[in-house]
Amino acid sequence: MELETASAAAPHPAAGRLRVAYLVNRYPRNSHSFIRREIQALEELGVEVVRISHQPLDEELASPADRAELERTRILLGAGAAAHAAALVREALASPVRLARGVRLALALGRRSDRGVLRHLIYLAEACVLRGWLQREAVQHVHAHFGTNSTTVALLCHALGGPPFSFTVHGPEEFDKPEFLRLGLKIEHAAFAVAISSYGRAQLCRWARFEDWPKIEVVHCGLDRDLLEAPFAPIPSAPRLVCVARLSEQKGHMLLVEAAAALQAQGVPFEITLIGDGPLRQALQARVRAAGLAERIRFAGWMSGDEVRRTIQASRAMVLPSFAEGLPVVLMEALALGRPVVTTAIAGTPELVEPGLTGWLVPAGSVEALVPALRDALEAPAARLEEMGRAGAARVRQRHDALQEARKLAALFARSTAPARRAR
Repeated sequence: MELETASAAAPHPAAGRLRVAYLVNRYPRNSHSFIRREIQALEELGVEVVRISHQPLDEELASPADRAELERTRILLGAGAAAHAAALVREALASPVRLARGVRLALALGRRSDRGVLRHLIYLAEACVLRGWLQREAVQHVHAHFGTNSTTVALLCHALGGPPFSFTVHGPEEFDKPEFLRLGLKIEHAAFAVAISSYGRAQLCRWARFEDWPKIEVVHCGLDRDLLEAPFAPIPSAPRLVCVARLSEQKGHMLLVEAAAALQAQGVPFEITLIGDGPLRQALQARVRAAGLAERIRFAGWMSGDEVRRTIQASRAMVLPSFAEGLPVVLMEALALGRPVVTTAIAGTPELVEPGLTGWLVPAGSVEALVPALRDALEAPAARLEEMGRAGAARVRQRHDALQEARKLAALFARSTAPARRAR
């Protein structure tokens, strides 16, 4: 369904009901199940959510739940160039002052951006289309995920007279180029900003004005009940590990292959399943063949949620040797399923993983530290791994319940929209 075909006479939400639009660069994606869970938890709490993807999807979806989400999602760029030009003209005729304000803001964002001024003027045209969509749908608040282009469009839409907006920052991309993304300016204009960890909040405080610090909230990514209450599956005796991540440089797969080669040289039996796909796949497969590990490391591609869950439960531990992260949801999922994790001591990960209690933390980039941690996970008694897995599951239940975290968001949305709802 295209949102621009919706009736111009769409009714306002019922009294007391919140209607929020979620704007994401590309939604849904295989790696964005945490956004789907957040939306569904909000809907369970009575919040009406309109799903908008900034760009068309660029991958096949493995999960039926994600394919169902795609059917409910509108594509902003799907409106076409003519619709964007028409929306820009309508905005100029309706309120030249607001459009001039939007142009000034787009120029300010674009001058210091790595994407340039022209791209930001295009974002302004997209914001004109979005404002019309939101008005017809009686949307009261816009929430963007990731502090990149989707948040830029939400900010420009607000400058044109659209509803208040907020955004969730995950990292690491936003922390790699905060000045290019003008995170401080986005926080200044936002109703509030969300970080998914205390580490993430600290990073946002670095780039925000001191007076804007109270706007920065911590809302964790959450898991739904079927994961949080999953029955414990016994630790398998087979020396099997699993890694779930997009196949890209920052996830550290090449380092994992080096560590696997060292384990093989030591005579340690093991199997590693790599779940995911990405630009590094061919290079990784070549490296695996060259190291003589083709019988040890399996490339599974993207899997559905149920398939990922079964593969995790068939493994002794999850491994994720990333160089850069926010707070990986796959670690939460593994811990919820009673599997300890081997991962790197970066970003928000130490807030979740406690060495010796729920898993192993190693310095990022260190093969020397990764090898003994992997060997320990492969050779540890099942009783020890079970104890670690149960401790991890308890920690995730306490901190990463999707419904509990959605309540925080719903309260923030209600606070943001309260003046407009009182006026109406």
